[in-house]
Amino acid sequence: MNWHHIFDLFRREMATGIVENSLARLVLAAVLGGIIGLERQMKRRRAGLRTNMFICFGSALFTLLSHGLAAEPSDYTRIAAQIIPGIGFIGAGSILHARGLTTGITTAATMFVVASVGMAAGGGLYLTAIFATLIVLAALFSLGHFEITFNLKDILVCYEVTGGSVEEASSEVNRILEVQHRMMQNVMVANTPEHVRIQFDVDACNRDQQKLLQQLKASPVLLNVTALGPVERE
Repeated sequence: MNWHHIFDLFRREMATGIVENSLARLVLAAVLGGIIGLERQMKRRRAGLRTNMFICFGSALFTLLSHGLAAEPSDYTRIAAQIIPGIGFIGAGSILHARGLTTGITTAATMFVVASVGMAAGGGLYLTAIFATLIVLAALFSLGHFEITFNLKDILVCYEVTGGSVEEASSEVNRILEVQHRMMQNVMVANTPEHVRIQFDVDACNRDQQKLLQQLKASPVLLNVTALGPVERE
């Protein structure tokens, strides 16, 4: 292997400024993808810091390779065009169906947008990539709280109640839910020598969830009522 020839090629490529420009684009893509991934990591999502960073970095790298390896000027978009179906395949794998719920849609959509940020960075559209990242962060941080605060989105909350018997506790919970036209979901029952514990989920907006919790606690039939928190979904 002729190392002198390799170093000579490397020096000439550095002299053209192509390497510095490419490295700057890759670093920017990694930083922007990492920032979005950090928000996902803080919320304990499946696609967190490393996943989003790699997607953004990989998209930028493929965009650079698409331009650098093109045989003709008209072919330079061929490699980059395959990023979209590739990210779609990864995003589909992040969507789960379990316990009657569909989760991971926001994660899949975020990965799709992160790939586009990486393509923008790899294509040299720095301002576009940074602006898109800010929009994504603003949406992830604020819109979820906005939807819950103004009761625009139903949330799934898990409750645990105790009673003297399954029939008695279940009938009382169903009576209270009937007023709101709601039903128990994913019901689990545990018997103890002293009482019975029932866990169930209820899908309703934040205002109705607070009202439901007050009504459950006010019931003389239910011995103890606890809201275990929202069930994670996107």
